[in-house]
Order: sequence, then C-alpha cells, then structure tokens
Amino acid sequence: MISPLFMFHGNTYERYLKRAFDFILASFLLMLFSPIWVIVMIGIKLTSEGPIFADVPERIGQYGKKFKMYKFRSMIVNAHYILHTDPNFKHLFEEYKQGSYKLKKDPRITPIGKFIRKHSLDEIPQLINVLRGEMSMVGPRAYYSDELENQQSKYPETKKLLKKVLTVKPGITGLWQVSGRSEINFDKRIAIDAYYVDTVSFIKDLEIIVKTPIIMLTGKGAV
Repeated sequence: MISPLFMFHGNTYERYLKRAFDFILASFLLMLFSPIWVIVMIGIKLTSEGPIFADVPERIGQYGKKFKMYKFRSMIVNAHYILHTDPNFKHLFEEYKQGSYKLKKDPRITPIGKFIRKHSLDEIPQLINVLRGEMSMVGPRAYYSDELENQQSKYPETKKLLKKVLTVKPGITGLWQVSGRSEINFDKRIAIDAYYVDTVSFIKDLEIIVKTPIIMLTGKGAV
C-alpha cells in the first residue's frame, strides 16, 4: 500500500495530484478575486484606450508547446510589437535584451499598469490558463520564443537546464518569483526553476503559494 505522505512528493505528486490541486485552487481564487477583477477592468478602460487583456505573442509552455497567456493589459496597445520594430524604441529594445527581457523604466506602461504590475494583479487572468491545463499554479516562468533564443545565445550554459524546465507546465507563481522576481537574470532564473523541477513536492508548492501574497503586496522585485 502506498503511503499517503509519499503521494505528496516528487513524480507521484506531479503526475497524479498537482493537476487536481491546480484546478481546485484556481477555481477558488477566481471566485475570491472576482471583485478585484472587475475593479481592474474598469481601471484599465478608464485610463487607456484598448482591450482589457494584453495583446502579446504566445508563450512557450510544457514540452515547447505554444499557448496564449491571459493577462490584464498594463501597457499601451501593441506594446510588444512597437518595442521590437519602432526605431524610436531601438535603445530601449537593446536595454530590454540586456536586462533579461525586463525594463526598469518602461514608457509603454499605462498609468494603472504600473500599479497592477507591481502587485501582480495583471497575472490574475492566468487562472484561466490553469483551468485550461496550460499552466500550473506553481511552476517556471512562461517565456516568449524570441526571448528564449536570445537569452540562450547570451547564456549558452543554460540550454541543458532549459530542457528540464520545459518538461513541466509554467506557473502563475514559482520559486524564482518568490526569490527576487525581475531582479534575477535569466541564467540564475533558469537554475532556480530547474532546481524546482528536481525537487517539486506538495509542501514546496504550498510554501511558494503562501509566500506569493507577501510579494504581491510589497511589490518586491517588480518592474
């Protein structure tokens, strides 16, 4: 007979219980955050033109499969495309790539966008991705394809670790998010996520989930 404690560790937890845990928690949080969801949507519509959800390219999920990530729009319309193609943003694009695909001072962010990004409120719609089975509550960061290509060129030693990271679903939160968020460069972020994959357990997921609200409230490491 399998010990109940064993079921909450390693591959057994990941294979049999993590999906059920994700579905139950995501459903509960969607109901809990529904008032905040409405307030954020109203704030976005009142402070900038454009859709409520971000118009960003697909992300790389488990085993390299692409998916549409749902996020509240915190930037101007076509922000991703503008950064990559507008000559006026060329110097910012170089800074963006050098800074592990994050900008300390991003002129594309809307008035309400800075607040919702700092407190991770833009991430709430990703609960839909969890219900759809494309993401997990806890897991590695979901990257853009061009981001992975460029960052692997910059940090070639990360290629082996990345293969391991892509064997699991990306998460709304994760070990790297509660370890520094945007203050951590790509090479260290991948190493942290690979460590998470090697040591995944129910207890570790719970610890990360408990720490996440503190990070959201303080806005530590956010850009």
